Amino acid sequence: MQSQWNKFWDTNRNSQFIRTSWSKRRIISILNRYRGEDVDALDAGCGSGFFSSYFISCGCSTYCLDYSSTALEITREQTQNSAQDYILGDLLDNNLVKKYENRFDLIFTDGLFEHFSDNDQDIILNNFKIMKKEEGKIITFVPNRFTLWTVIRPFYLPGIKEKPFTIRRLKRLHQKNKLVIEEWGGINVIPARYSPDYLIGKYLGMLLYCVAH
Repeated sequence: MQSQWNKFWDTNRNSQFIRTSWSKRRIISILNRYRGEDVDALDAGCGSGFFSSYFISCGCSTYCLDYSSTALEITREQTQNSAQDYILGDLLDNNLVKKYENRFDLIFTDGLFEHFSDNDQDIILNNFKIMKKEEGKIITFVPNRFTLWTVIRPFYLPGIKEKPFTIRRLKRLHQKNKLVIEEWGGINVIPARYSPDYLIGKYLGMLLYCVAH
């Protein structure tokens, strides 16, 4: 799996995954409510480093974590080596979890959970509970099963397995692992300035999200 992600990021160093999009802008509009200069933030599965750069620009003490050494290399370039730490690690690794126990005010993921089995999703979410501070937030974005993305995804992520979510399944994942959901919904119903996310995002948004503690 690690070799697949290294190959993916080698191929996509200058792709749409690096650049700003309507989807990223809408994710940021939600993150803006939770970031701050006194926040220790973990970008878990940092990928291209786009959101790591965002957290750094907001004054957060930012930790960038990925399973792919190539992704971390790209993130270092995108963040100009200005993050608090760059962590090559596996979120299923107990040693990693213990090292960062009770460390983070905010743990953010975009495009992470859908690549893991149901059992591993539970493990990772419980590991996040250990790694966050008592009142720390876990902010999770995943692809929606009921969008065009499920059709075109194989062209953007060839050879990489992914199981998109419904909003019900995303909420259940958090609730069964004893997290309190503060906010949930969907974004990017259409990739344009004005998108009816508030009304129908939780059903037809390209991405679904939960904010929990």
